[in-house]
Amino acid sequence: MSLPILPTISTSFIVLSAITVAIGWWQIKQKRIEKHQKTMMLAAIFAIIFFIIYASRTIFIGNTAFGGPENIKIYYTIFLIFHITLATIGAVLGITMLVSGYKNNLKLHRKIGPTTSIIWFFTAITGVAVYCLLYVFYKGGETTSVIKAILGF
Repeated sequence: MSLPILPTISTSFIVLSAITVAIGWWQIKQKRIEKHQKTMMLAAIFAIIFFIIYASRTIFIGNTAFGGPENIKIYYTIFLIFHITLATIGAVLGITMLVSGYKNNLKLHRKIGPTTSIIWFFTAITGVAVYCLLYVFYKGGETTSVIKAILGF
């Protein structure tokens, strides 16, 4: 089985991001504040690398349609919408966490940090599931460039 390189790399980075968030969560529970800060910054860098690869691929190459059986396509689509919603909420909360941590707004940071982490974990898990459904369990469908779709060439 040959897996597509860019989706494999980008999915790996979101998994690395979730793993480093888990490590950072453990570090703050141990009161290792400086290590927590560095680890969470690394988690953010992994997430940014994921996003750059994902966005570049989406814009220049396109998105891959679901290539599995037609009778489960609706379930895949619902699951994908759930994943995209989680990812969007997780990204906004993640940015909020970075800013609140940087500005030392610890009241906000402590209040929504655990929820943000849990959403990030579910985002990573559902992202891996989407990847598996598109490239591992089934052969991916057609890939269409966003630029091609918008500009018509």
